[in-house]
Amino acid sequence: MVKIQIQSDLHLEVTKSYDIFEIVPKAPYLALLGDIGCISKHYNEYAQFLLTQLRNFKAVLLVLGNHEPYHSSWVEAKASMVRFRDEDVAAARQQEGGEQLGAFVLLDQTRFDIDDDEEGGVTILGCTLFSKDWEVEEHNQEHARDLAWLNSEVESLSGGRRRVAVLTHYCPTFDERAQDPQHKDSPIRSGFATELSGEPCWKSESVKLWAFGHTHYNCNFVDEYGKRIYANQRGYVFSQSPGFDGTAVVEV
Repeated sequence: MVKIQIQSDLHLEVTKSYDIFEIVPKAPYLALLGDIGCISKHYNEYAQFLLTQLRNFKAVLLVLGNHEPYHSSWVEAKASMVRFRDEDVAAARQQEGGEQLGAFVLLDQTRFDIDDDEEGGVTILGCTLFSKDWEVEEHNQEHARDLAWLNSEVESLSGGRRRVAVLTHYCPTFDERAQDPQHKDSPIRSGFATELSGEPCWKSESVKLWAFGHTHYNCNFVDEYGKRIYANQRGYVFSQSPGFDGTAVVEV
């Protein structure tokens, strides 16, 4: 089994607490599923936060949320994280010694394979998975691109020995177990989640875990296809989400 520490929606931008928020390592891999902070406004602080995690984990996997591009744009936020990966991490490796830093993986329609077990290995598929049904056409197009990529990747892996974990920022289901009851019939719930129950990526038995953020509502259950649906979101510091556990570990 592969152990992953999963957290999202830390919202460190609210009190600019990038330097004091501590993630105690309890697994080799750390997955941050978006809304960690604001990249443009706090680039140096955000980058230093990530470097701190890279010193403690074998790999840090980052999915961008909708808060990362605040004060800039989606394109600029992604470009900044590519620069962080290619330049800042490389410089830190040279300065600190390569073996002291884990791998940084930007999950933007990205596949990351973990082969350190004897059960066929784990494939992580990550993307933001924008929700759909908004009037903003570009938002819907991004959703369609992420979904098409996920379906293609999962279908190519189905039937094999590899166990698949899907990591997204937006919620992939309207299942009541994954939704805050007070927002169950909200007219704007499409801004937070999309129902993917009919999609190949959702129905595949190769997918053993689907973790997400964005909703500020935590859940942990197994659906009818045998996959674990998981959210471990802190939420805003002044209104933290019940059930957040900074030391929780998920096994895939």
